[in-house]
Amino acid sequence: MSANEASSSRNEVLKLPEFRFLLAASGFSTLASRALAVVIGFQIYEITHDPLSIGWLGLVEAIPAISIALFGGHVADRSDRRLIVLITQLVSVACTVFFAVYTGFGAIHSLLPIYAVIFIAGVARGFSDPASGAFEAQVVPREHMVNGSAWLSSSWQSCSIVGPALGGISYAKFGVQNTYWIIAALFVLSWISIFCIAPKPIPVAEEHESIWESIAGGVKYVFGNQVLVGSMALDLFAVLFGGAIALLPIFAKDILKVGPEGLGFLTAAPSVGALSMTLWATHRPPTKNAGKTFMLCVFGFGIAMIVFALSRNFVVSLIALAASGAFDGVSVIIRKSILRLMTPDHLRGRVSSVNMIFIGSSNEIGAFESGVGAKLLGTVRSVWLGGIVTLIVVAVTAIAAPKLRNLDLGEEQKKKAL
Repeated sequence: MSANEASSSRNEVLKLPEFRFLLAASGFSTLASRALAVVIGFQIYEITHDPLSIGWLGLVEAIPAISIALFGGHVADRSDRRLIVLITQLVSVACTVFFAVYTGFGAIHSLLPIYAVIFIAGVARGFSDPASGAFEAQVVPREHMVNGSAWLSSSWQSCSIVGPALGGISYAKFGVQNTYWIIAALFVLSWISIFCIAPKPIPVAEEHESIWESIAGGVKYVFGNQVLVGSMALDLFAVLFGGAIALLPIFAKDILKVGPEGLGFLTAAPSVGALSMTLWATHRPPTKNAGKTFMLCVFGFGIAMIVFALSRNFVVSLIALAASGAFDGVSVIIRKSILRLMTPDHLRGRVSSVNMIFIGSSNEIGAFESGVGAKLLGTVRSVWLGGIVTLIVVAVTAIAAPKLRNLDLGEEQKKKAL
């Protein structure tokens, strides 16, 4: 195969109109959600000067999202997944509009209304995440799964660079209320992109299967597959203990002293590294020796977080965060490809819901753990200790999950295409 033919094959998925709408929806939603995270985090820390208040943000969203996720997966496997995504996107719009209106009243004397709306957003997420993962798999043809995952990850990473910077700069230049209105408009554009994708078939459900039997079927499938559960668990514990994103407002304000604009760039730095790797992966998908690559990337992520924790130089901190993103970018592509290649269509919602519980735990509960760790141990110590725990988790997983360690996605993709 010539270089031109190889390039054409790699870009074949981009010729699909619905995939392009999916890319646009992912992009607009990521711009909005990443900017929103920066704005809310910095606004709350400016009001309270308490790292635990940032940790509560993640926990308040995670509790309803994780509690509802398994039921959300059941619903996604018995309903129009596109419709679920559209409804939950409208909830995101409404929540952001509330933040804009509430901020416009003047000085904020209570965080309870903000936490209450974040709780509502968490409920919506309990339905949206399982449905979104399953809906994406219906839009992307199976023969393009790995390449499609690389393009979607590239879109996500590109907008993750712009989103936090947009949030930080807009916060500093135009004020918090105007920034919330901009974010709401981005959520609307994401909704329009999803609306342009045709509805997909509703999976055929097992007859006479109760809700609990349905939910249990998805859980049993995941825990009966060493590759699926191993990849989810490794991501869970690595980000749960090794992540520091929730603490970036503290690093920006008190340690590196770079303010809200600096926070925007710190938050975007991991995505800069991730984007470089995901763009590379669209041309050279990480299929061969994917299991070993996955584990090495998580190990590299842990090293990068230790360097970040110990740095007092803004440039070094940016480089360390970019490196963490580069390692994470490759691992995300591999994990998403595993999820889509190894899940039958009628179980996609339920398996996605289990995956969401793992990822929700690592991100949102990880944010709470970061806040508690910073409160008890100090911000810097909590981050470098978390990085060390990540290295230990990788070593244990490599021993305990040989099927994941020896995984070759190229071979798996060939099997599923037959």
